[in-house]
Amino acid sequence: MPQIRRLPEALINRIAAGEVVERPAAALKELVENAIDAGASRIAVKLVEGGLTRIEVSDDGCGMSADDMALALERHATSKLPDEAIEQVATLGFRGEALPSIASVARLTIESRVRQAGQGWRRVVDHGEIIEDTPAALPPGTRVRVENLFGKVPARRKFLRTPRSEYGACLDVMRRLAMARPDLAISLEHGERRIFATQQDESLADRVAGIVARELKDNSVAIDAERPSQSGMMRLTGIAGLPTYNRGVADHQYLFVNGRPVKDRLLVGAVRGAYSDMLARDRHAVLALFLDVPFEEVDVNVHPAKTEVRFRDSKAVRGFIVSGLRAALATGDRRSAQGPDRGAMARWTQEPSGGAGGEPAPALRSIFEGRDWSASRTGFAAGVQGGVAESRQNWAGSVSADGEVLAAPMGRAEQAEPIPEGADYPLGIARGQVANTYIVAEAQDGLVLVDQHAAHERLVLERLRAAGAGDAVARSQALLVPDVVELDEADCDRLEEAAEGFESFGLTIERFGPSAMLVRAMPHALRKAKPEQLLQDLADDIAKHGEALLLTEKLEHVLATMACHGSVRAGRVLSVAEMNALLREMEETPRSGQCNHGRPTWVKLSMEDVEKLFGRH
Repeated sequence: MPQIRRLPEALINRIAAGEVVERPAAALKELVENAIDAGASRIAVKLVEGGLTRIEVSDDGCGMSADDMALALERHATSKLPDEAIEQVATLGFRGEALPSIASVARLTIESRVRQAGQGWRRVVDHGEIIEDTPAALPPGTRVRVENLFGKVPARRKFLRTPRSEYGACLDVMRRLAMARPDLAISLEHGERRIFATQQDESLADRVAGIVARELKDNSVAIDAERPSQSGMMRLTGIAGLPTYNRGVADHQYLFVNGRPVKDRLLVGAVRGAYSDMLARDRHAVLALFLDVPFEEVDVNVHPAKTEVRFRDSKAVRGFIVSGLRAALATGDRRSAQGPDRGAMARWTQEPSGGAGGEPAPALRSIFEGRDWSASRTGFAAGVQGGVAESRQNWAGSVSADGEVLAAPMGRAEQAEPIPEGADYPLGIARGQVANTYIVAEAQDGLVLVDQHAAHERLVLERLRAAGAGDAVARSQALLVPDVVELDEADCDRLEEAAEGFESFGLTIERFGPSAMLVRAMPHALRKAKPEQLLQDLADDIAKHGEALLLTEKLEHVLATMACHGSVRAGRVLSVAEMNALLREMEETPRSGQCNHGRPTWVKLSMEDVEKLFGRH
């Protein structure tokens, strides 16, 4: 029988490093979190080759004495747990494994000075071996340098990726930590290039927009919601991008719990649920959410890197996030995307003047394709002199100078009515319709184009919800013969526990032996679904998220489908009264800035943009 032995300290540290320091970004995260916990107001980070060659973190925090520095390099030594109440931990780091773990797989240099001391101290550890322990001259604070990560551990080094990939991971870490603390000044340099530098005491919106994308500030809504919890209050703050401002990947969703950056499946699922009827399935929201809950209601000690958390009442947390996000979007997302596509605008703004011989500019050539540009212009003048009657006669099909019948224009205009004095009409007054699909409206400050089908689709969905159509869709349809669905015993246990909640959506089930469920009624809208597949999906969903989310999302999808089929179709001719009624309802309806698939329902050209098109600006 193999003999049990104690592992050497160096091997213990390397094993710990495998959990904590898997790549340069992990080491960087630990060092910056230490600087934040040290009370720093300014933190400067410098990287060389994505952190593979060097990581340097400097701060103006409380600093360490020589004795504290020696203790900090021992395993499980920390200043962040004053007592044994680990459930009350408020700091970012608290395990006491980061520094000794990093020192066991890299060359680690620590220089630190407390404010009252006349000089600082310097200690250098190279892959677990102390090679320098001397006084040092530096301002108050701490400077940590990590070099040659995994240099003497080739088995780990070969698993690292390219400098570009490692830099991308480090940048993501720095963005999240900088967003978590808008009160701190944080800078990042890579090689000789300054990546970003934030200022102290920025507003949350400015900090997030400055780090993620400048246009996010104008295409987002602020969130600030509170709800009582088991032992206090939960609060949700942050900014959420409009559904029309989205991305193809979910790499711009930043989530924080009690100031700690996390990547938690429950929170990601809550975000997906909140945007479920406002985004296409392959698009993702852009947002930064900060959730504050009482410390005793969240366990942060479930992952060595502290990137995952566990909530005592996950259902309440998810419901709070979904309702908070939806309420915020309902107040601000009558707005559409900030402006029309710049590529499309560029085609409008090309110089319209002709070249030699009167040939039109490229932007207009397709409109006048096939015309004889050497011909006399008298035809147009004669048409003008012919009066209004001839103009109306040629509306259905104009005739060119050589007798060619041209296609009818794809638009129609109605007699203009003045905008009432003092009327608050953000989407303006309808002036006409283009291609029987797009409404043209005049607002006080510009020109508005509305996609009539997309807009009405959203309006119908919101009407269905407001009228309680969700309950109507979910009403039960009893089965003539109850279905017996066989499942794993664990899945049956999950479904039995959630059965009462399912009944409110029209699904009636009960336990039928150790490994089977009896389905007595199905939601009316899902009456054609297969009970065995539905129950298996619900059981899997409970196992994944801790609660059943799928049925709600299925019913929301049914409502969206009903709204799509019940809305005004593209190609339908609308009267001016109908167009104006649509505009007025859009102004009063939440989430009317985008259709059920995340596309904008309207865009606006400001008067300044219109004047630029005609060279007036």
